[in-house]
Amino acid sequence: MSLRKAYLLIFLVLLIDQISKIYVKTNFVLGQEHEVFSWFKIHFIENEGMAWGTKIPGEYGKLILTVFRIFAVFGIGYWLNDAVKKHHSTYLIVAVALILAGAAGNIFDSVFYGVIFDDSYNNLATIFSPEPYGTWFHGLVVDMFYFPIWEGNLPTWFPIWGGNHFTFFNAIFNIADVAISTGVGILLVFNKRAFPKTT
Repeated sequence: MSLRKAYLLIFLVLLIDQISKIYVKTNFVLGQEHEVFSWFKIHFIENEGMAWGTKIPGEYGKLILTVFRIFAVFGIGYWLNDAVKKHHSTYLIVAVALILAGAAGNIFDSVFYGVIFDDSYNNLATIFSPEPYGTWFHGLVVDMFYFPIWEGNLPTWFPIWGGNHFTFFNAIFNIADVAISTGVGILLVFNKRAFPKTT
């Protein structure tokens, strides 16, 4: 796979990711939900940028996370260029390109959204607002895809969560997250093809 095709894939993922985020950000109030199917909902939330809303504590936690991710993207970018230059497997190149696109998509939110959008609490956000909600490198990542495939009370005999209310699957995510997960999935499932043994 050529570097040009890899960059095209990255561009398309970033474009779809940002269009979906900007649409939700400017058409949904924070916490608003739209049911597409009973098992698929658009549910607008924002987070500090880590899975399940996890964040690094402290005044500079968000900044540390964003800077770390930027360095990680440069590292992944180097890996992609090296893989193409050395004519590695298309599985590997596609996987790395997807991971890079997803990481860059969420970094874009973290770096820019705080200074181009106003608040989403109790009102629709406006883009290029004169009163942005944050500062550079302190934007919140927009998530919206929610698949509560099953929700109910588990039987008491069930280990750990028995007798409790449970939702499967309760994560809320975005296109960038899908790209990262797909890339990692390709590396795991097609490991032998992504990293063929050289003789």
